[in-house]
Amino acid sequence: MRVALFTKNNTPEHKAGREALIEALRRRDIEVVELWNHEIQIDMMVSIGGDGTLLSAVHQIGDCGIPVVGINFGHLGFLTTAGRDDIDKLADCLREGRYSTEKRTMLEVTVHSGGECRHLSALNEVYLHRCEDAPLLHTQVEVDDDMVATYAADGLIVATPTGSTAYSLSCGGPILTPDSGCLVLTPIAAHTLTQRPVIVSDNVRLRLHDEEADVRFTLGVDSYVCTLDGTSVVEVCKAPYSTQLVRIERQNFFSAIRDKLMWGL
Repeated sequence: MRVALFTKNNTPEHKAGREALIEALRRRDIEVVELWNHEIQIDMMVSIGGDGTLLSAVHQIGDCGIPVVGINFGHLGFLTTAGRDDIDKLADCLREGRYSTEKRTMLEVTVHSGGECRHLSALNEVYLHRCEDAPLLHTQVEVDDDMVATYAADGLIVATPTGSTAYSLSCGGPILTPDSGCLVLTPIAAHTLTQRPVIVSDNVRLRLHDEEADVRFTLGVDSYVCTLDGTSVVEVCKAPYSTQLVRIERQNFFSAIRDKLMWGL
């Protein structure tokens, strides 16, 4: 087996964890690639950090289909499968094949703004949020050219099942299982209490734009952030490829929920 390592932080703790992981993998005859590019064939990428680091690793991989396993050096670590004290356990599981992969939906995002077109991707979510000094957004949402609603709110989130346990959850959205085949539209601090999260099929194309041309808002696509005006249009659909997240031993989505969200404790 050949694995690549991905880190973003260079704190002493992260450096020590990286060195310990390299040693543990090599002791088990697992080849380690410390500086990876798309021309190098690997079987798996190991992310060392928190969920943000794992998201960055996923974006680096793109549509290559390489599985990603995360070691949590952050806080919650919902997407990661091992903690900083589980390095030897993770290495054993990789060597012995005691792991499984979960396919996770990716989003394809097209941003039309100022006569230009940008193409982005997301594992977690796409969100629109009013700028600090701006009034409420009035975000019009269309699903396959059918009008859904105009959300008067601080913003709106379009979350994948993976992202349903992130920003969307904190705004009152539901939790979706990875294989649900759905997306969730979650308003952020809606002005009208009757505007609630809506679950739609992930086979639709969403079109988001504001009613007011002179409004300015923030667009977030996972960790990518930019500022747009009301003439901009954001289109969202399921990407033609998925991401594979690794779970070691008998871990799965529900065990992660019980552990990270402390359900049943």
